Amino acid sequence: MRTFPDDLVRAQREWSATHRQLADRPGRTELRRRLYRLSARAFFHPYWQQRRPSPAAWWELRELGRTAAGVRERLPR
Repeated sequence: MRTFPDDLVRAQREWSATHRQLADRPGRTELRRRLYRLSARAFFHPYWQQRRPSPAAWWELRELGRTAAGVRERLPR
């Protein structure tokens, strides 16, 4: 498993929490704007300057963000 910087994990954790809030209250402009800002913060983080993100790296970061936020999504079987 990769080691990600704390601020990148924090941004992903906040992204997951905001995404869940938006799912509960769709159409909230402030939540969509926050989600957009957090997406940009994660995507353009300096961590990715040395190593471009692979799909596996994004998956690990998202999983880490979900578990850190206490969010568990059900995967289709």
